[in-house]
Amino acid sequence: MGRFKLILLGLCFGLSSSGLGQTNQLLITAEADPVGHYIDVTQEIVYYNSSTDTLDEIILLDWANSFSDKTSELGVRFAENFNNRFYFEKDKNRGRTQLQTLTDEADNSLSYNRPEVDLVRVELPQSLAPGASQTLKLNYRIILPDDRFTRFGYDSRNNLKLRYWYMAPAVYDGQWKAYSNKNLNDFYTTPFHVKVNFTAPANYKIISNLVTVTERNTADLTTTVLTGDNRTEVPLYVTRDFDFESVITDEFEVLTNLDDNKISPPLKALNIDRIIQFLKKELGPYPLEKMIISREDYKLSPVYGLNQLPDFISPFPDGFQYDMEQLKTITAKYLKNTLMLDPRKDHWLYGGIQVYLMMKYTDLYYPDMKIIGSLSNLWVIKWSHASDLEFNDQYELLYMNMVRNNLDQALTTSKDSLVKFNKNIASSYKAGVGFKFLEDYLDSDALAESIRSFYQQNLLKPTTSKAFADILEQRAALPVSWFFDEYVQTNVPIDFKIKRVRRMGDSLQVTVKNKTGVKVPVPLFGLDRDSIVYQTWIAPADSITRVTIPREGIRKLAVNYNRVVPEINNRNNYKNLKGLFNKPLEFRLFLDVEDPKYNQSFVMPVFDFNVYDGLSIGPKLYNKTVLPKNWNYRIQPRYGLKSKQIVGSASVVYTDYIQNSSLFAMRYGLSGATSSYNEGLNFRRYTPFITFSFRDSDNLRSNMRQTISLRNINIDRDEDPNIPLETPNYSVFNLQYTYSDNNLIDFYKGTFSYELSDQFSKISTTLEYRKLFLSNRQLNLRFFAGVFLFNDTPRDDDFFSFALDRPTDYLFDYDYYGRSDDAGIFSQQIIIAEGGFKSQLQPAFSDSWIATINASTNIWKWIFAYGDAGVIHNRDRGTQAVFDSGIRLSLVADYFEVFLPLYSSLGWEPSLGNYDQRIRFIVTLSPQTLFRLFTREWY
Repeated sequence: MGRFKLILLGLCFGLSSSGLGQTNQLLITAEADPVGHYIDVTQEIVYYNSSTDTLDEIILLDWANSFSDKTSELGVRFAENFNNRFYFEKDKNRGRTQLQTLTDEADNSLSYNRPEVDLVRVELPQSLAPGASQTLKLNYRIILPDDRFTRFGYDSRNNLKLRYWYMAPAVYDGQWKAYSNKNLNDFYTTPFHVKVNFTAPANYKIISNLVTVTERNTADLTTTVLTGDNRTEVPLYVTRDFDFESVITDEFEVLTNLDDNKISPPLKALNIDRIIQFLKKELGPYPLEKMIISREDYKLSPVYGLNQLPDFISPFPDGFQYDMEQLKTITAKYLKNTLMLDPRKDHWLYGGIQVYLMMKYTDLYYPDMKIIGSLSNLWVIKWSHASDLEFNDQYELLYMNMVRNNLDQALTTSKDSLVKFNKNIASSYKAGVGFKFLEDYLDSDALAESIRSFYQQNLLKPTTSKAFADILEQRAALPVSWFFDEYVQTNVPIDFKIKRVRRMGDSLQVTVKNKTGVKVPVPLFGLDRDSIVYQTWIAPADSITRVTIPREGIRKLAVNYNRVVPEINNRNNYKNLKGLFNKPLEFRLFLDVEDPKYNQSFVMPVFDFNVYDGLSIGPKLYNKTVLPKNWNYRIQPRYGLKSKQIVGSASVVYTDYIQNSSLFAMRYGLSGATSSYNEGLNFRRYTPFITFSFRDSDNLRSNMRQTISLRNINIDRDEDPNIPLETPNYSVFNLQYTYSDNNLIDFYKGTFSYELSDQFSKISTTLEYRKLFLSNRQLNLRFFAGVFLFNDTPRDDDFFSFALDRPTDYLFDYDYYGRSDDAGIFSQQIIIAEGGFKSQLQPAFSDSWIATINASTNIWKWIFAYGDAGVIHNRDRGTQAVFDSGIRLSLVADYFEVFLPLYSSLGWEPSLGNYDQRIRFIVTLSPQTLFRLFTREWY
């Protein structure tokens, strides 16, 4: 029987090969050395010119070589995401392709070059006519990368996880779509026939999504012959630990190593089979024999949210997390292995169908699941609005996070131009939420039928999102062009408001304003408390729409009451027909999700610390929700446990976001604070301000920012009777311009500041530059210069002077824990500002002008050598030169650092005594500042 199977498989292979026609062929012979982390490959590529153009070149994707250079597209992408692991890794662990020969079918050498490190441009000796084929023969060695970079490569146990390990032709459709590897998992090729003859040590097993033809074993080696038709990827796992389970469904075999110890293998198999049957019903049959669902596939695109919590605190029922993980990963494979969309241009359609199907599956099998699972039943959480949200509400919530932060990008934005949060999460969620919006608007099965028809008509054929739009427009009974023209093509947010209601006999004339001009439909509801009395859809319009509806039984009107339209602001959607207020006031404990039916305020405990007040604790009253708002207020009185007095702060801020403009945000506000600045002495600060923020509107991935801020700082300080202050109260106008471009490889920042008070006026500039060289050497340079335009302060008072090492912070901008201390541990806190010196030298201040330069470079990893030099001028002392040097321990740059002075203008500092008091440190305790450290790579 086994021999008969082999003969039958061979016959089928022969027939399929003879009928391949215009299908490209990859014939690969590979021998792997898992311990040496390399694979020797002999490959034959038969490329068919299926276009109508005559070709003089063929471009091959060689993504294994994208790891070879820190300056490759992949290396640049890692650096943009502040991922320094790849940059600091040894060359031998990064991986590369060593291409030895490239010939034609007659073994004649072919000329080639690399337009990018992971692309091979082959020059053809003779032009390739439409319908003709060209054979390329290659010999190369793949040096595999460490799997820590992309989860694929070799792991710590010398198992091999291979994804884009072979060479394959790029797509030509009138032009070459030769995409470099940017860690976007968008290896773009046309479906090909593949045959792999793979040899590995005998103690290793080969896991693949291809059909195993033969497996031959010797004492030392195992050779496996694999084949497959209509493939776009050839993942292989070469492993000593066979941890993949085989699930034979009615449709095809699934090999998976996703695990969940809470459910049994039979239940896992039932879940997988249910998912596949669901996808078959919604899309159509999957045409391939096998599918691999690995941990690596899932972790590259996990189900974001609370179900990523550790198992022991997971709020979801047993099996739910496993079901969602498999659903997301299987759906992605189902679509990307069979729909030949351009993954950079039409990525949104992949993501939209995936999320739409996930939402549909959840509604079908988990209709009562909440976004926070069983936590919604806890008495401490049950009162919150978050406990009312359905599991599917997370998609709009996470997408709207980017809209509210003015970081939304059009769905048609190229995938490699998306900011990381949009690429990983928000873009697909936006598309999926849009499909649910469209389905509700059509009120029919037109969308589901269009997706099914699109899938079946374009199975394993090159296609576009335009083809999907054409199918939908044919099937829909209502116009749907708005969806593609407005929702898909633009990033302008949606916002509707009920502007006016007029009573007209037994009817109501309702005027609805489209505040942003995005022409999409919106539903209008007539309500009696929480009961829906009337509902209608308002057709797309870019400004004002008036509709007349029956008046009977309606106490309140609402647009988008069911939240099916993803609006940037749902708080202006309600209009009461009775009563004085549209929405009641609501107080809640702790941060919550926004409830547009209420005017919400929240209360939560906060704490702060300084030497004089000690630990101060108290309530914070604020209106900020999980999603940002334009208007924000914050009032936080605190009680100082040491000073035994009330301290705290308050602010009110309005942020005006501007779409698709280099001036993307304007902030207006007023803030105030009071606290102790010395033992028994308080300060009070009041500051009105306005800030203009600029960015590159054409490239949101760019970290370039420009800011212009104007503020007036008003300070009122208690006088110390023992040390009379010359200026206890003062007001300073400050104009500041800042340019910054914060990146891992090159960091630039420049600041110009102008200050004006009745006693002085001064200007200053700070220039910073950091460079990470290819040798892993890091250089940090900082220059500061400041000059008084006039200075009428007393000559013996340096309160407003430029500081060499520790500014007095008369504007109260810095988070000093002991701002007035001149001895003790808190006096050693340093904030790199003004002169930026680390040693405490004399003169410590300048009442005239100052110029300093600070430099450091790494000795080993996070250990740096630093040096500072400067010239400082005072009215009474003249000009003096100063310097210092030492060791900087940069545990987390700018957040946690220690400075150990060695040699300075004072001499050899370790020999001067009290050395422990000369050490300086940077410690950041502010949760908001630390949060920016962890989110900078996502936004």
